[in-house]
Amino acid sequence: MGKEESPKTTRRTTRSSAVATPSKNVVEETNASSSQPPTLSDLVLGEERESFSLDDLLSSFPGRRNQIQELLQLLGPRNSPMLPIFVYGGTSTGKTSMVLETFRHLKRPFVYSSCLSCYNPRILFESVLNQLFLHRKNAVNGYSSAKRCESPSDFVNFLREALVSVLANLEGNSGKLSSKRSGKANGNMIYLIFDNLERVRGWEKGSTILPLLFNLYDILKMPEVALIFISSASPDTYYSSMGYVEPIPIYLPDYTQDDLQQIFLRNQANKKLYASFLSVVLRPFCRITRRVDELSPAFSLLFTKYCEPVTNLGVVPNKELNQRLFHYFRPHVAPSLNEIFKVSSHPSTEVEVRETKGKGSTRKFGDCEDDQLDFHMPTSAKYLLISAFLASRNPATLDASLFDSTGGSNSRKRRRKASEKSMEQKETAEQELLLNPGTFPMERLLAIFQCIASVGEGSLDEEEEGYDGLGIRNGNGGLMSDVLLQLSSLCSANFIVTGGSCPLEGSTRYRSTVSEDMVLKVARSIKFPLSKYIYR
Repeated sequence: MGKEESPKTTRRTTRSSAVATPSKNVVEETNASSSQPPTLSDLVLGEERESFSLDDLLSSFPGRRNQIQELLQLLGPRNSPMLPIFVYGGTSTGKTSMVLETFRHLKRPFVYSSCLSCYNPRILFESVLNQLFLHRKNAVNGYSSAKRCESPSDFVNFLREALVSVLANLEGNSGKLSSKRSGKANGNMIYLIFDNLERVRGWEKGSTILPLLFNLYDILKMPEVALIFISSASPDTYYSSMGYVEPIPIYLPDYTQDDLQQIFLRNQANKKLYASFLSVVLRPFCRITRRVDELSPAFSLLFTKYCEPVTNLGVVPNKELNQRLFHYFRPHVAPSLNEIFKVSSHPSTEVEVRETKGKGSTRKFGDCEDDQLDFHMPTSAKYLLISAFLASRNPATLDASLFDSTGGSNSRKRRRKASEKSMEQKETAEQELLLNPGTFPMERLLAIFQCIASVGEGSLDEEEEGYDGLGIRNGNGGLMSDVLLQLSSLCSANFIVTGGSCPLEGSTRYRSTVSEDMVLKVARSIKFPLSKYIYR
């Protein structure tokens, strides 16, 4: 979750780096704390004598009550052994914040390492060991780590040594700690938290690091050590042939519209005025994204625009004021959606000339007459976008009949007149496909792409003639590399998203997120007969 979801500023230096502009006092305190040697209290999140009840924890995360209670149940009472936990969900669903705030409530010692900031195995290993050895990098030690660790075997040996030392200190100090000193460690368990685990798959040695992390529970065989993994990818994407204790999953779904309303209403000076603003913008924006980190900056700008007719921001809006603000602000919603979430680029001179020549001949296709796109897109990316839409929309069993050598138009048999019941079932199936498009593997996407690329009038030959970016000219290798590059760009622009993976196939599946109107525009721009390939 974003900044507004964190109830209080924490004391741990690993999390305080997110503060953008610290004050002079904060800088002085940080320098003073960095000069002091770390202690066991640095493994606990939260200030000393800080009361953070369960009700405060639950109210801090709207829509996450069930997940927090499930996490607390799996963690169990103090000093109770537990199996590994796997917390997963989409981006900006509050996974990291929920786990860390739960540990701040429990006052239990833990080690947190993010595979996003620790971008290779050595940095990840040394980050864990530095926290366990109570080592802080500074000018005195030349900003060096406690242990130089590059190989997995060295990491396991050093990790066992550090855990034994920390657990001995926790057990020795447990009798001396007072229950009133809430900033001290509560219990003799130590928890290892690995965040952004999906990043490890992109590492050069990620295929060996992931099995190592999942096998730590069996390798260490220490009941006082618990493992928690946080990832935006589902657990089935990490399945491998190596046997290990499967972590217990905790899934965080996307926020609902009511959850988002509770999140954005928090910390608002005039909740009723902001609630009237959310009643206008929240529903259309939720159709595009439900990520808090994307909605928060967008709403911040739009709320300023919404309040322009209001002279007093503390006013309590009535029905008449809400109607006046609605009529003033409604024309700004659609342009703001296009301005904030579109992926645009300036077209080249050749594309502008080509579009200028084609302005005179505008043909109707569907319900729209506008043949121009609001942004420039390479031809290969357009065919990929169409292929992804067809793969999500059409059943996979019809690919052979739709994408045959004749283009799928000459080999269709005459169909009998459908009954009313079959027509209703067909309409229901089409609505389900529109609301919940299906997923498809990359192999099917590339197969459809190769079939339709030779059908459209705007073929890829023009791009192939001048293509020598990889030193391959007029060859399938250069074209395929360009296709994969365009596929990566479409995924980054959220035109195509990952839809999990199949345990039987072992490969990632994708889903198209674009609407039919947009695909029709893309098809018209390259003169592709899309209507012949859509299953109706």
